[in-house]
Amino acid sequence: MKIKTTGLILTLCFFGAALCFADDPQMSTSKPNESKSKVTPGTEKVKPTYISLVQFTDKGIQGAKQTTQRVAAWAAKVQSMGVTIKQMYWTLGQYDQVCIFEAPDDETAASVLLAADMLGNIRTQTMRAFTASEMEKILAKVP
Repeated sequence: MKIKTTGLILTLCFFGAALCFADDPQMSTSKPNESKSKVTPGTEKVKPTYISLVQFTDKGIQGAKQTTQRVAAWAAKVQSMGVTIKQMYWTLGQYDQVCIFEAPDDETAASVLLAADMLGNIRTQTMRAFTASEMEKILAKVP
């Protein structure tokens, strides 16, 4: 029963996050979930999207009053590596935060997450997210 409840809570959190994204005026409405960064003039590349489920450690919960400042400082620090925080949600339930971000590649995403975890305030579980067009390319390769 506990597993079903946890699954339901996570599902509701993700649907809630999707609804918040849909209503976010800062998000582009031309192609949802298709964030692009310029590589060279005339060419564009879609940056991979990642979703991190974040839990506070004992140290992190003791410093919870500074959580928004820590996120802002981390976002500014990793921006120079091509990482963009698309949205950060503070949540109820098993996870304390859900972070949606873009990075140039898996290696960069892993390195910034490792750096964040090493500070000792959080532990993360991260998933690579695929847009509909990325999923179409994946499906086209299925034998």
